[in-house]
Amino acid sequence: MFIEIVSPEKTLYTGDVTSVHLPGSEGSFQILNNHAPIVSTLKNGQIKLKGNFDSKSENLNILSGSEASLEIQSGVVEMKKNKLIILVD
Repeated sequence: MFIEIVSPEKTLYTGDVTSVHLPGSEGSFQILNNHAPIVSTLKNGQIKLKGNFDSKSENLNILSGSEASLEIQSGVVEMKKNKLIILVD
């Protein structure tokens, strides 16, 4: 699925991933490829991404070639038509 992570200052990451684990306001949840449409709020925590990452992903904390993370304060996520948009603070 295609993902776009955007902050008020800049786009933090765009690319394809296989799964995303998010710190939802009502509890953590995971989004996989072809997930049903969803809109949710996010709380302080860590977004965990699985896919193929390289050193060019400067805004992410690369844990391995296939895992990365990003610390956030809050945000909103929307999944629609296999495109995930995450607006973060």
